Amino acid sequence: MTDDRAAHGATGTTGTTVRIGVLGAARIVKTALTQPAHEVPEVTVAALAARDPARARAHADRLGIPHVHDSYDALLADPAIDAVYVAVPNGLHATWSERALRAGKHVLVEKPVTANESEARRLAQVAEETGRIACEAMHPLYHPLTDRVRALLAAGTIGEIRHLEAHIAFPIPSSKDIRWSYELGGGALMDLGVYAVALLRTYAGATGPAAAEITEVVQAKAPTRTKDVDRRVDARLRFAGGATGRIVATMWGWPPLATRCLVEGTKGRLTVLNPLGPQMFNRITVTAAGRRTRESVPREPSTYACQLRAFARAVVDGERPRTDAVHFVPTMGVIDAIYRRAGLPIRGARVADPVADEVA
Repeated sequence: MTDDRAAHGATGTTGTTVRIGVLGAARIVKTALTQPAHEVPEVTVAALAARDPARARAHADRLGIPHVHDSYDALLADPAIDAVYVAVPNGLHATWSERALRAGKHVLVEKPVTANESEARRLAQVAEETGRIACEAMHPLYHPLTDRVRALLAAGTIGEIRHLEAHIAFPIPSSKDIRWSYELGGGALMDLGVYAVALLRTYAGATGPAAAEITEVVQAKAPTRTKDVDRRVDARLRFAGGATGRIVATMWGWPPLATRCLVEGTKGRLTVLNPLGPQMFNRITVTAAGRRTRESVPREPSTYACQLRAFARAVVDGERPRTDAVHFVPTMGVIDAIYRRAGLPIRGARVADPVADEVA
């Protein structure tokens, strides 16, 4: 694939393979990118850059990434790179995603897409100005499990949606983990709650886009572990269609992995077990008309492979990804509103370390 974007359309591609460069020597790169790339022939992971070139080389060698650049800017200047996977800490997502877009690269950025709504709106504007794709790596939304849940809800299986809940728990015990840093965009809401908000908006929108909008954060509690960094968040929401919602997300305590969603309707209820990692296990339970039915969707392909394939289609064919600005701007607006209601500052109010690059 060449870099002759003017001659070959808005996507800037001439072939069917998207060459991706990685910003950040993060552990998530293996799970979210290099492993699923083996299942997606439309992409190749071509290069990596990190703040420490030696660390970048070691990480690239472990993951089988052939090229290493001495800096993020050097990778962005590489004409052999078509798109960038941004795996730096949350507080730096906006900065490096914008630089990548202005360098002519498409962007797949780890969740949450930015530190706050203002940054998300700016990123959307830059993507529009540059004609490049900015896509949040909200991988569960690309899996057939989400499609099946939406289909059941759209079919009126449980009637009109009246209430939705999402519960997510994953402990981060080490106080040195960057997810406990306010400056780097840490917090349970940012790390886990953003999944909950995205899932509930997606489920609520099964009957129409307007129903997905969250119009009010009625109540929010967010006890902290470190200064201004929430260890747990419990928020009550109101949707445009009249439904109520609740999200509970915690990085403190046990069980080590507990993820489930609930949708209650006028005719019954639907529960989803493990919507974040359905490739490990999943189950949908519907209780309606006096009957209870259970089903699962095939575990493979993984959420990450589904996401990567969709991103490649967006770059090569211009197919709109599910998690572009229409998705991520309103989601970040809800995140900001929850923090404000809980009495905590939104993320991004204090400057992040410009060279940190490690995430889980």
